Amino acid sequence: MPLSRPTALLALGLLCANAHAVEIDGRIDPEEWAGAQHITDFRKTQPLSGEPASLPTEAWVLATPEGLAFAFRNTQPPGVPRTRQKVQRDFDEQVDRVNVFVDFDGDGRTGYAFTVSSTGGVADEIITNENQFSNDWDGLWQHAVSEDEQGWSVELRIPWHTAPMRDGKDGQRTLKVFLARVIGSTGERSAWPLASFERPRFLSDFAAITVPRYDQSLLAVTPYVSGLYDNVGGGSDFNGGVDVFWKPHGRFQLTATLNPDFGQVESDDLVVNFSATETFVSDKRPFFTENQGIFELTTPSDFSQQLYTRRVGSTGDITAAVKFNGSLGQANYGVFAADEDGAAGRSFQALRLVRDFDKQNLGAMLTRVDDPWRDREATVLGVDHNWRPTARLNIRSRLLGSRIDQAGDKVQDIGATVWADYEMDRGWRQQWIAMHFGNDLQINDFGYLSRNSTNYLHWEVRKRFTDMPDASRYASKDWRWRVSSSHNNHGEKLNDQFRVSREGRLRDGSYEYAQMNVNSAGISDLLLRGNGIVRLPANVNTYFEYQRPRKGNWGHETELEALTGGLAGNRKVGFGAGYTATYFLSDAFSLYGGFYAIHTPDWLVWERENLAGSFERREMDLNAGLDWVIDARHELRVKMQVIALDARLRDAWRFDTQGHAVATGEPVDDFSVRNLGFQVRYRYELAPLSYLYVVYARGGYEQRPTSDGVDDLLRDSFRLRDDEQLMVKLSYRFEI
Repeated sequence: MPLSRPTALLALGLLCANAHAVEIDGRIDPEEWAGAQHITDFRKTQPLSGEPASLPTEAWVLATPEGLAFAFRNTQPPGVPRTRQKVQRDFDEQVDRVNVFVDFDGDGRTGYAFTVSSTGGVADEIITNENQFSNDWDGLWQHAVSEDEQGWSVELRIPWHTAPMRDGKDGQRTLKVFLARVIGSTGERSAWPLASFERPRFLSDFAAITVPRYDQSLLAVTPYVSGLYDNVGGGSDFNGGVDVFWKPHGRFQLTATLNPDFGQVESDDLVVNFSATETFVSDKRPFFTENQGIFELTTPSDFSQQLYTRRVGSTGDITAAVKFNGSLGQANYGVFAADEDGAAGRSFQALRLVRDFDKQNLGAMLTRVDDPWRDREATVLGVDHNWRPTARLNIRSRLLGSRIDQAGDKVQDIGATVWADYEMDRGWRQQWIAMHFGNDLQINDFGYLSRNSTNYLHWEVRKRFTDMPDASRYASKDWRWRVSSSHNNHGEKLNDQFRVSREGRLRDGSYEYAQMNVNSAGISDLLLRGNGIVRLPANVNTYFEYQRPRKGNWGHETELEALTGGLAGNRKVGFGAGYTATYFLSDAFSLYGGFYAIHTPDWLVWERENLAGSFERREMDLNAGLDWVIDARHELRVKMQVIALDARLRDAWRFDTQGHAVATGEPVDDFSVRNLGFQVRYRYELAPLSYLYVVYARGGYEQRPTSDGVDDLLRDSFRLRDDEQLMVKLSYRFEI
């Protein structure tokens, strides 16, 4: 019979210290797993009903000298369809899979997620801030899968050198774990313990286990060489560098790099951005993703963080960088340093300290950027506090202070955020958020903050429905209602907003999301780039998204939106629509293609000083490609994106000191943009975390002071050729 939670926790604490070696071959040998804890009490967490799982799942957990080992036996009889789709690393497709999440320090700060699909595909992620996932990190761990008529099995082992961890006491170490299984055909997720990333607390709700204290040392050196031929400029370039990973024991870990790879083998999504807010882009460079979780210090503002690694190397090559992290007693620490090359090169430093207590943890981070080229020094101090006073209430606080010294002038300011989540009965939840960012708070030398000069409040009520009738198409629905108010630090209202949204998960595995925002009149203090404010009328925007996972040979995604805005407010309505289809020629080979079209009748774009144009905007984005998982080591990916944007002037406006629009006859041109990104990437895995890449890439961007029409722009986009490159890169990891 299933173990109760207290009994399971006690049993897990008795994992035997003399565990045998486990061969990771996907076949669960009873003798190998004889000393393991056996878990059968898997409960539904998607939908989050807490009911017993619809299909039996068994799991085993065993600490061995080689690592923390897990096994899953997933019953799946012939009557339940199995997803046979091959997936690339860090996949997000809805397929049959199992998840292992581990918090090695057991303090609810950083978790590591390991996913294995039924076809042997893997994904790994880092979890911070209770339920924020990042798949930029790639770890080194073992896994294997087997299947039979009645189900499939997984074994995996996570080495002890995966992350720094505390010593523990009396030869034992307390970790926290979360185990889950997903049925791809329905989307049902079952887990042990009963925790969910859809709740405000996820990491903190993992189950505590006490295991024998094992340590592993590791020295890994990964040199790389790359050659690039520029078919436009006619030149070639050869480069090389090395990453070093050293973990002498469990309490300390060091990562260093010389001339690190800039991620040429990855392709960022194309973005055409005419707003005053910078686009956030994640980082795939190995050095900057390895055990980066300790440096996470974020706020509720979109993507805001004190340490944003894409800043490093953004103005030139990186000569060298180093970071090390570890533990001293109950405190964890991290140190980061990097230097850029050249006359405009900058130096970056960060120091991080965190301390865990019973129901709370406290951290601080100091960052500094020295920019001699601009005679600028930027220092930021951040303090973060996470408090869990009860099982229902979670409170997170952040305090940021910046000091900028540029050419002898000193400017300093602060920011603070508090957000609280309260879990009530019968699926009801509440959330409160308060934010204040000063006018002169500046963290973007090393961090990311979309805007300062902000005072923001919101209250949100949520209701989760999981007891849907048997005849319903839906397995669960999640409704949210939010009211918010935002002002700048000059007392001017940016806007008040009412938001209602609904998230629906269907019994066939599909997903729906719908949202409507009703915004009051307010001002924009960013549009004119510091040259005044713009008064904007009330507006409304709505959005709908539907995703249907693969059924047969097809998968589908659809997006729809309707919006008002600009100076026209609700008098003019814009529309957007998108559709992407994926066709599977086989389980390993798929083709996809899609579009997104948007029409904005009153689009405000800044020109100069306090002059802006009101344009009719028509945009078409195309995307297409293929994914071919040739075998476990070979992957081929083709990716193409095209953006065609046509903007025709309707009116030109100046804005007075109060932000009122005043018509002007000053010349403002129509304009158009075309943008192309195309990449063919072949990857061969020579050994774990050792790769050969062959990449062909072509792209270009052009903006014209004419309106050319979207159809012509699309055709012309395929002729763009600002860049055309062929690159070969080889990296090999040596373990000493």
